[in-house]
Amino acid sequence: MIDSITPNNSTFTLYFAVPGNINSLTGGYGYDRELIKELKSAGIHVQLLSLSAEFPAPGSTALVDAATIFANLPDGAIVIADGLAFGVMDEIATRESQRLTLVALCHHPLALETGISAKQSNALKISETRALAAAKAVIVTSAMTGRIIARDFAVAPEKIILACPGTRAQVFAPGNHPIPQLLTVATLTKRKGHDVLINALARIAHLHWHARFVGGAGFDPLWVAHLQQLVQQHNLEQRITFVGNVDDISIEFSNADAFVLPSHFEGYGMAFAEALSFGLPVIATNAGAVPDLVPANAGILISPGDVDALTKALEQLLTNPDYRQQLQAGAQQAATTLPTWADCANSIIDLIIRLRNV
Repeated sequence: MIDSITPNNSTFTLYFAVPGNINSLTGGYGYDRELIKELKSAGIHVQLLSLSAEFPAPGSTALVDAATIFANLPDGAIVIADGLAFGVMDEIATRESQRLTLVALCHHPLALETGISAKQSNALKISETRALAAAKAVIVTSAMTGRIIARDFAVAPEKIILACPGTRAQVFAPGNHPIPQLLTVATLTKRKGHDVLINALARIAHLHWHARFVGGAGFDPLWVAHLQQLVQQHNLEQRITFVGNVDDISIEFSNADAFVLPSHFEGYGMAFAEALSFGLPVIATNAGAVPDLVPANAGILISPGDVDALTKALEQLLTNPDYRQQLQAGAQQAATTLPTWADCANSIIDLIIRLRNV
């Protein structure tokens, strides 16, 4: 396969544009890191293009710097650009599409971010639609995202390449703590619904449980302060722990009894896949790609923002050990069907071969 990318032993470089620090501990950045690692393992030379951390709300300097980086790339170069930046690089993308082969990597559309105004959403939809039109192909991390960008962002279905995030086989979590350990893994942003979870947990304070919120707190400090105040208002400081980022997330999954994340939207939901890989029962929402990932026998799915339904789901999981074990068995079964990172990379390699042969 690699010989098809680099015929006659010629040198081929794949450029990968990412905003900010690629080592940031979010699902999107984790996807980029794992994909690049697999592509390199397959023998592809990948050159990282570091764009400003200001994306997806870049100032004029950040846009000028990005334009310079793209302008300095050789004619005909294949560039995969993370959608966190690409969606607002419409002018650069339109201009450079005449000489570069641009590939957008869309984790989820920027216009669908929770907590932004209707005006911001509309502006992002316009810029992202223009940017995606300039791409030769659009990589999506879920079939749901593919359907959304085809329907709402005028992307031709034949341009869409599905490359689901991968997982690695794990030792299943025992899930047998006397006090059930509820794990949430997500950056502390409005879209992830931590406030909904806190309010639901407050209603079942009479039950035995402890919750751990693992995820970065630096993306929206005001929202983090609100969440912390909410915990204090409900007197749950001893029951809910804000863990922050951790070096080895597998320890958190291994020590959990269930995974809970009531997101308002998910383009894929890598944390859900990780939870399933450890055989954890899942409580989530039916938003975005989650229903395609979490089967009915492995989790409980509710409507986004529904505190009553989330409370009921948590109560059912905590008070019915047999049911929790049934969901645990379903999660373990689902774990055997999850794609690997090699599967993900192979989809991209096939795309690169096609683009090279055009």
